[in-house]
Amino acid sequence: MEDQIIPVSAVTGWELLFVLVATLVLMLFSGLTSAAETALTAVSKARMHQLEKDGEARAKSVNWLMAHREQMIGAILLTNTFVNVVSSALVTTVLVTLFGNAGVAAGAVLITVMVLVFCEVLPKTYAITNADGTALSIGRPVRIAVYFLSPVVDAIQWFVAMLLRIRGVKSQGLVDDQEEAEDAATEELRGAIDLHHIQGAVQTSDRNMLGGILDLKDLQVADVMIHRKAMTMIDGDMPPEEVLDRVLSQPHTRLPVYKGDPDNIVGILHAKDLLRAMSRSQGNVKAINIMSIVAKPWFIPDTSMLTDQLRAFLQRRVHFALVVDEYGALQGLITLEDILEEIVGEIRDEHDVPVSGVRQQQDGSVNVDGWVTIRELNRVMNWTLPDEEATTIAGLVIHEAQTIPDVSQVFSFHGFKFEVLRRQKNQITALRVTPAQAAEAASQGA
Repeated sequence: MEDQIIPVSAVTGWELLFVLVATLVLMLFSGLTSAAETALTAVSKARMHQLEKDGEARAKSVNWLMAHREQMIGAILLTNTFVNVVSSALVTTVLVTLFGNAGVAAGAVLITVMVLVFCEVLPKTYAITNADGTALSIGRPVRIAVYFLSPVVDAIQWFVAMLLRIRGVKSQGLVDDQEEAEDAATEELRGAIDLHHIQGAVQTSDRNMLGGILDLKDLQVADVMIHRKAMTMIDGDMPPEEVLDRVLSQPHTRLPVYKGDPDNIVGILHAKDLLRAMSRSQGNVKAINIMSIVAKPWFIPDTSMLTDQLRAFLQRRVHFALVVDEYGALQGLITLEDILEEIVGEIRDEHDVPVSGVRQQQDGSVNVDGWVTIRELNRVMNWTLPDEEATTIAGLVIHEAQTIPDVSQVFSFHGFKFEVLRRQKNQITALRVTPAQAAEAASQGA
């Protein structure tokens, strides 16, 4: 049976005008919901939070929607699906009335093109390029729509949750565990900082400081302390004159004092306390009893986290602590300045000895003292050597080599070549580190 084509006169002009206007209105709603979905998922949370603090009322609606993300997405999808289905039905009905069954294919093609161009690509492209502005403009209407559609959306979400539960899948998109949420927030901040640094909006020094703040909660005291081999100490049995000479020759104002064994720390001598004692004795250094002016030492475990130790320094109003292991053996010392340097980088004053331990060579390699920490080397050279398994560059080589290497031995790992330059007993004291690109260039030039 042939398709019966109804004459155009069977559809009045008013009906055609109604369908045209209704379709345009529905398409407009569809485009707005698509733009809202894109803008409200791409908007900057930090910027909206700050705008709300500054008194921007529209930002309050945006933040509410981001806090109720599942309800927002459900309401937008419900509205978008409804208007697309209704507009498709209206157009297809008119085309079938005009052209019979052939109108079904024509309607499908026409609606597909209109929805794709005017309801998806165009509004979403605009929204993604102007996410904050679009979110602020459309946030309040979307919040009202979410409020009125919440019963339907809740019912749909409940049904979906039941289906997912049958499959053993959690329906909640947000992180429930507080520790996981904190880690996710930290990684988001770190990623944003690195991205802005690559784009040139954040300077390298600022990136290092911001990254240092984020790293504090993952670092232990043992990661940044001054090792016992690098400590300057005073023998409590030394004559006062020698103690004075030792204090004056050091750039530090606080020095540990030991009795007999260097592991037996009995006090901390402050240069100001020694100066006050000299004033009381009217310059007679021999009359000073060193042990009477030393302060009580403060011992902390090497497993203490840097954030906890920073708070402890501030609470106790002291800047110096001695680090011991689980057996009580002295491991090193840490100061408030050491923790601050993890954030702001090396802090030097007019009395500091400028020893960095990092010397860049003309061939692209870098000579590094074994005691230099991996974190400091990464900062100075803008490298990304891992510091999870070792604190110093010498420790990293030993960890990767699984042995104590000999002088002139060469290892390659993590995209770098490591050559042992000096070794004292079982300690690596100097290395030459060459990035893979510089090593390849040197081999090709040879």
